[in-house]
Amino acid sequence: MAEQVVPWWKRLYFRVAARKPLDQILREGNKTQMKRALGRIDLIAIGIGAIVGTGIFVLTGIAAAENAGPAVIVSFLIAGVVSGLSAFSYSEMASMVPISGSAYTYTYATMGELLG
Repeated sequence: MAEQVVPWWKRLYFRVAARKPLDQILREGNKTQMKRALGRIDLIAIGIGAIVGTGIFVLTGIAAAENAGPAVIVSFLIAGVVSGLSAFSYSEMASMVPISGSAYTYTYATMGELLG
């Protein structure tokens, strides 16, 4: 019986999209030497600091000068709500894989080696 030849693009796709099962990732994560040092309040403070720092200290002048005009307050309220929703979605994603490096691990587990 002749051996079936797999096209090069299909082999490349399967190699790039390779993923580990979540239970294997969790088993490997339990073997790590890294210990959690930050608590819930520490992580919330870091997230709020990153959101506020980026939103206020970097983008304020650009947004006011180019896009918002007199509605700067409204644009900042909308940006704050969107930033908060982004923070909630990140925390949900990070809590799905409760090991160190969880954002990277979640991306690797769901999207494979191309993005992870």
